[in-house]
Amino acid sequence: MNRRPVRSSNIRSVGYDPASRTLEVEFNSGGVYQYSGVPETVYQDFMRAASKGSYFHNHIKGRYSNRQVR
Repeated sequence: MNRRPVRSSNIRSVGYDPASRTLEVEFNSGGVYQYSGVPETVYQDFMRAASKGSYFHNHIKGRYSNRQVR
């Protein structure tokens, strides 16, 4: 999945596949996680958020099933 770099102290890049509704997040620590069933509107709001880390913790983490891919 192609990811776009983002400005964040914790998150390096973010990608999204609308066909499978999969969000992929690469953290500055090197870990890459995929989150399943994420609506495109959540992805769009995430990318527009002034603080990616805060948005991630408030709207994504713990709300969608995930798996580590790296």
